[in-house]
Amino acid sequence: MRSIKRYALAAFGLTLLMALAIGLMTRAALRPLPDLAATGHIRKPQLLDRRGRPITTTYENQWNLHETVPFHQVPELLRTALILSEDKRFFTHGGVDWRARLSACRQNLVALRAVRGASTITEQVVRLIHPRPRTIWSRWVEGFEARRLEARHAKAAILEFYLNQVPYAAQRRGVLQAARYYFDRDLDTLGVKETLALAVMVRAPARLNVHKSPEAVDRAVRRLAARMAEAGCLSETQLAAIAIDRFTPARSDHPVDAGHFSRFAYEQAAGGTAAAVHTTLDLDVQRAGQQILDQLLKSLRTRGVRNGAVLVVDHRSNAVIAWVVGNAGKPDAQANAVDAVRTRRQPGSTLKPFVYALAISREWTPATLIDDSPLSESVGSGIHTYHNYSRIHYGQVSLRDALANSLNIPAVRAIQYVGITDFLGTLHALGIDSLDRHPDVYGDGLALGNGEITLFELVQAYAVLARGGVFAPLKVVQSPMERQSERRVFSEAVASLMGNMLSDPDARRLEFGEGVILNMPVQTAVKTGTSSDYRDAWAVGYNFQYTVGVWLGNMDNRPMEDVTGSTGPALALRSVFAELTRGKEMAPLHFSRRLVSRPVCIENGLLANGACDSREEWFLPGNLPAHSAGTADHSRPRIRRPGNGLRMSLDPRIPDDLEAFEFQLSEKENIDRVDWILNGRLLASTAEPNYLWLLEKGEHSLQAAVWLSGAQGPLETEVVRFMVKGGS
Repeated sequence: MRSIKRYALAAFGLTLLMALAIGLMTRAALRPLPDLAATGHIRKPQLLDRRGRPITTTYENQWNLHETVPFHQVPELLRTALILSEDKRFFTHGGVDWRARLSACRQNLVALRAVRGASTITEQVVRLIHPRPRTIWSRWVEGFEARRLEARHAKAAILEFYLNQVPYAAQRRGVLQAARYYFDRDLDTLGVKETLALAVMVRAPARLNVHKSPEAVDRAVRRLAARMAEAGCLSETQLAAIAIDRFTPARSDHPVDAGHFSRFAYEQAAGGTAAAVHTTLDLDVQRAGQQILDQLLKSLRTRGVRNGAVLVVDHRSNAVIAWVVGNAGKPDAQANAVDAVRTRRQPGSTLKPFVYALAISREWTPATLIDDSPLSESVGSGIHTYHNYSRIHYGQVSLRDALANSLNIPAVRAIQYVGITDFLGTLHALGIDSLDRHPDVYGDGLALGNGEITLFELVQAYAVLARGGVFAPLKVVQSPMERQSERRVFSEAVASLMGNMLSDPDARRLEFGEGVILNMPVQTAVKTGTSSDYRDAWAVGYNFQYTVGVWLGNMDNRPMEDVTGSTGPALALRSVFAELTRGKEMAPLHFSRRLVSRPVCIENGLLANGACDSREEWFLPGNLPAHSAGTADHSRPRIRRPGNGLRMSLDPRIPDDLEAFEFQLSEKENIDRVDWILNGRLLASTAEPNYLWLLEKGEHSLQAAVWLSGAQGPLETEVVRFMVKGGS
């Protein structure tokens, strides 16, 4: 008898110890339960357009943060179906349904395998918050945590969390994401059968999926519908309809592909903690731009055009509202995964307005006459002959006509006037950072676009002119606390003059004729550009509110077939501006009140005196041409030939005394004498700005001292160095 008591006491003590150990282990295993309204760690925010419409939906976050629905907006039929399917005593238990657990145990023992889990909705919420391996111990701990969760939160809050976070296939969470993924519709538009499908697919998302196994989902829905009808939750009519209806699943896709914009926006918003980021993009403009560009690419495909891009900016707010890459999102399109908006390409003539703007800032005017005659210049170790696109030379042309007709030789003379280094510095001030090499690398060809820049930089630079000469970086993310780093690049008056000239249809008649494509219904400053061998074609322009840039070409750098800025991108530019201004109140370009108008003689740029054919021209105050010649003054003379670094070779087939090279100066009026100084010694004096020199082997340095009429002393050029090698 005593031994029995001892065994009983020992067993009781052991039981107490085990219970105490289990209790301590359970307590240690319990984890804190967060507020159900908390979002947790945000791995990737959602991007919204300027009107709050979703641009992206990410499924990388721990929780569904973007497509949630309040409890009272979830259709009652769906709430009822989920509760009946998952936890029919949800509103009566305290977190654990012991009756369901015992029933599940009996079924599992009979089947000798796990056929039912009997987890309540509350326990499933706990499992979502604290994922654990599916073991008996985990179920034990989850039960305690479920009771604690029920003690802290109302049933409605727990069910709302479950409805918004329950996992479905393809990383979707919550009934709203599921409805859009499986049926491409919102919850309140679903039919009865589709609503019940959302309830049954919760149980096994990998197996029950209307995209992959509609028959299995149909069978599960029929079983649930029978139970609901038995419980009085479905009418006979609804039950009969479920038997007849067929699923029509549809995948939800964003109607607009803005992937390239999104990547840039994520870069700009890096480090933020918000679940959603409001961007500047306008999905309506993005959609219209995509359709316009894709249609143009389709029509130009036979001319070897595969890629393109469009960038649209509201320069009043400096916001990017469309960022379009040709054929974006189409799996069969070539190189559309490359962001053409941020890819460096040669800009052609689109940089010319900035060299003229700099020249006007330094006393040139729209009436200044520039010599458009054949021009050969030293480039690197050789000589390059410049010509206009049409191969026609117009002689003395006004700056207005030279810019509007995109003449090349006047642009070269303009960069010679302002200086390559200063022009490159101006481009940097405009935000064109891609031109990061030494000025000597580009040479005079920089005015014609021999460097490489991006469409983003080009549009940003033109927005400076549209904004009255003030630079501010383009923005893609809205921020109420933003402080933009603004800086003035050109005066308001100079910027106004550029817009006036670029929007003048009469001025561009020499090269473009009537130019119907470039003549917009609303005053719009427009410039086109084409790079060498038709590898890049551009059109960029701005009106009272928007700045738009278009690029066409091939990402593999293949040339197009005679596609120029005015025959390709200009078509898209015109169409985009038509969409932007549709239904809006129009306005002209801003025009500075500081500018003054005067008549000038067309033939010489002088202020008109009534004895010549004249036209009205605008000038900066204090910078009138008066009655002096309006021909461009290149100030300090420079040696055009040879160029610095030129390398020449004697031809062994020609006698040495017949091999000569012509030294040339830049144009200068009123020259009395030129002293040519070779290797530090006076070589010759001439009355003309050129001298024919017999070639001599060796390394040489050349400088010229230019004597002008009435001058007290000569103007000296910079020293150029060149080499003559012996023939072989």
